[in-house]
Amino acid sequence: MALAVPLCRQSGAGCPTQDFRHIIDLVEPGSSVLDLGCGNGELLEALIRERQVTAQGLELSEQCLQACVTRGLTNVVRADLDDGLADYADQSVDYVLLASTLQVLHRPLLLIQEMARVGRKCIISVPNFAHWSARVQLFFGGRMPKTARLPYEWYDTPNIHLTTIKDFRVFCRTAGLRILRETALRTERDGTARQVHLLPGLRADAAVFLVGR
Repeated sequence: MALAVPLCRQSGAGCPTQDFRHIIDLVEPGSSVLDLGCGNGELLEALIRERQVTAQGLELSEQCLQACVTRGLTNVVRADLDDGLADYADQSVDYVLLASTLQVLHRPLLLIQEMARVGRKCIISVPNFAHWSARVQLFFGGRMPKTARLPYEWYDTPNIHLTTIKDFRVFCRTAGLRILRETALRTERDGTARQVHLLPGLRADAAVFLVGR
């Protein structure tokens, strides 16, 4: 089953660059990292530069793979995440990353369980479908919401499993995972992503989770 990802993951396409700062800060220097759906390699490149990690990436899009090669990232291979991570041994990677990709998967529970098997820790970022702007559009307009994080029409969106912050917490329990840290984010007008502490389910349009067994 093919994973539909029409755009490389990069600034302005699913996982803004500002989110990367919050992800990078969770990674210990010198760690081994596997980035799932690594897009154009922007995050991997930053992790190598700032955290001196041993980096690997999996990506389905040929366009994105070419972008990774252009960045000098040679340890990125083509793979469909819906097939799981059978090529990786248990607890063989320090961190497995899934940045704003969960919602396009056909079998998200399978991949999350595989991530927890392969990685000692997992970092997952998700858009929050319960953000106040989405609630207002659905309640007053009666139409499927569009936001900066979820800009597609319902009929051409690659996002097939949308979630909320609260739903993702329940999802982690279902998958047998512990949430070690949760960072709720709000995208500002200037494009920066700032942490939200008050009413994150309503005010945050995305969240970054550090999870483990």
